[in-house]
Amino acid sequence: MLLSGRRLVPVLASALFAIQVGAQSAKPVFTDGQAQVVEAFSDSKQWIKERLWVETEFDSDKDGKKDRMHVDVTRQAQTKTEGLKVPVIYESSPYFAGTAGGRNILWDVRHELGAEPPARTIHPEVQFQANRAFVSNGLVNQWVPLGFAVVHSDAPGTGLSTGSPTVGGEPERLAPKAVIDWLNGRARGYTTIDGNVEVKADWCTGKVGMTGTSYNGTIPVAAATTGVEGLEAIIPVAPNTSYYHYYRSNGLIRHPGGWLGEDIDSLYDFINSGNPAGRENSNRLYRDGEFVRGRERRTGDYNQFWADRDLLPFAKNIKCAVLMAHAFNDWNVVPEHSVRISNAVRGRVPLVQYFHQGGHGGNPPFELMNKWFTRFLYGVKNGVEDGPKAFIVREGDPKPTAYPDYPHPIALSVTLYPAVGGSKVGGLGIASQGRQATESLLDDVSIDAPTLAKAAESPNRLLYATSVLKEAVHISGTVRVTLRLASSAPAANLSVYLVQLPWTDGRIGTENLVTRGWADPQNAASLTKGGNYESMSHGTPLVPGQFVTLTFDLQPDDQVIPVGKRIALMIMSSDKDFTLWPTAGTRVTVDLNATRIEIPIVGGPAAFSRSVGLE
Repeated sequence: MLLSGRRLVPVLASALFAIQVGAQSAKPVFTDGQAQVVEAFSDSKQWIKERLWVETEFDSDKDGKKDRMHVDVTRQAQTKTEGLKVPVIYESSPYFAGTAGGRNILWDVRHELGAEPPARTIHPEVQFQANRAFVSNGLVNQWVPLGFAVVHSDAPGTGLSTGSPTVGGEPERLAPKAVIDWLNGRARGYTTIDGNVEVKADWCTGKVGMTGTSYNGTIPVAAATTGVEGLEAIIPVAPNTSYYHYYRSNGLIRHPGGWLGEDIDSLYDFINSGNPAGRENSNRLYRDGEFVRGRERRTGDYNQFWADRDLLPFAKNIKCAVLMAHAFNDWNVVPEHSVRISNAVRGRVPLVQYFHQGGHGGNPPFELMNKWFTRFLYGVKNGVEDGPKAFIVREGDPKPTAYPDYPHPIALSVTLYPAVGGSKVGGLGIASQGRQATESLLDDVSIDAPTLAKAAESPNRLLYATSVLKEAVHISGTVRVTLRLASSAPAANLSVYLVQLPWTDGRIGTENLVTRGWADPQNAASLTKGGNYESMSHGTPLVPGQFVTLTFDLQPDDQVIPVGKRIALMIMSSDKDFTLWPTAGTRVTVDLNATRIEIPIVGGPAAFSRSVGLE
């Protein structure tokens, strides 16, 4: 699931505090380009807390009334007593009001490819919290003492917001826009869910920054794609920027890591915490209506339903500064989600990327976040956008390393070709081997990837490795693979891993895994050049024994492969942790003569040649 995570750590106050002397007003204080704790802002008992409902421009539940978003505000007392105006840190979420527990809401993955999946029949009810007086207390202790107000909102159809959950639909873009419009005086806020007594945000400067992790990180990107005035900066952490890329890969049904069997309708059930009086109608409109018609769980194909839940086409509207954060080993919301948006806005808006080697979530250092919001919400010229464009936490080092950009500007593609012997460990080098025999593997989903990578010999995968590295290799960017293959069945899963040998244990971590990706050979006609997959063409059943060629990207990465390791391409069929589980026995045959992998390496071919002793 797209679980929210917050790991903000407050900045220690410097010796410089803002102290009221006589009638002097309390004001924000900045040192070294960062907002500092102000003593007069730090007494939580003095904070002003209010809640309201902001009216939107949409009617997601089709009841004839515009939806209203449940919003809370925490701000300094001085915004009332001294006329202080402050900017806002804003987080929105479908999780604030609670979620459905258990994994029994997920799909059964045990069925044949292309077959109608067994029905998902369990739809738990999220307990409705009618008496919630506040949306969330997150972020307030970190940001209010620094001179920012904090605002939260329940996503449409969740908590005390009206409407329906649409899971990536247009309302999730327009709902935070409405709140930002209210903060700028362009939308109306009311004291009650259905009343007409207005609440004004006359204490706000109109400048807003958004942040959050996972689903909560998706919403800042969604808001930014509306181009709303007043949204000056976002810090999305592990955002899901396309529900197709979350639940599918290159035409293949592929589940988010840790949530085998999850799909868009089960996520709907997971977050459906709004008023029970409207749930039957919402279920009819979305979970049992639009989602059933559009999700293509049988084929995995891309279509208009998924296009409507993809933020990339709207990225051209982003005008705010973007500090993007993700983990290269996030197999829940895979790293392409952030990279695709970063690539789309690069050169148009201030952009810095922060990556680490861990799993799902993980904020940038608080100092960097503080500088980002201080720069773009308070206008303090601290140079944060003029320094390094990428910060990457290296393997074994807790502190991020600064780089000129990501991918590294001097990373060049190195093409490697497999050599016969993949049932054991074949070769992988820069020279094509000429005419070679084909090699085959038998699909067996019961055997997981670490077991296959560790095996000295296996009929269930093909493995091709470089010679032992004499110099470390720095991979930076997106790996692309081209395969020519045939299947003994009309459909087959295809999973491709780039790994390090020897695989040291049963874990999947930076010491073993480099990156991986998945694709559906039935969609080979659309998989011709890699890059973002958005083909509306339907997959075509494979003719058993007939070869097809497909090119697709693995997940973006930045990793240093140490001396003594071998870089290896592993080809397998079903992936126990991500794909459907068909009956074992499908044979996949690979034509080595038309198979290659392109790896972006810092220093390019010359650096790779030195690493394997060819120079």
